[in-house]
Amino acid sequence: MKIHLDQAPDLNTLTGYGAGHVLINKLRHDGNLIVTPERIIPGWAAGGFDSLSSADFSTLAALDVRIVLLGTGQRQRFPAPELLRPLVEAGIGFEIMDLPAACRTFNVLALEKRAVAAALLVDGCSANEQR
Repeated sequence: MKIHLDQAPDLNTLTGYGAGHVLINKLRHDGNLIVTPERIIPGWAAGGFDSLSSADFSTLAALDVRIVLLGTGQRQRFPAPELLRPLVEAGIGFEIMDLPAACRTFNVLALEKRAVAAALLVDGCSANEQR
């Protein structure tokens, strides 16, 4: 499936994904990362879903955002509730979804000029790229 949206050239948008990577503004980024409309932060949660820690969520809580979208790869998986405490304590809303849903939702919220971050775990996702 291709992701179609009205492009905003000054914003990061997720234009595709595949095994071990995402496309941001049609440029490939390998590995897990955080993306906001203005920034790309590579190397987030390098150990993948099973190694998520409170520190990974503290990194997200330190961003100037109001909502975090956690894309957990090919399927939706929920981290232990205690790991999410940094987001709760910072008053940041969060949604947990699979990677394709996180990509689509991020694009909509970014285009609405919302303060959003997508924390993306890309391991094991099927290829689905826009070219």
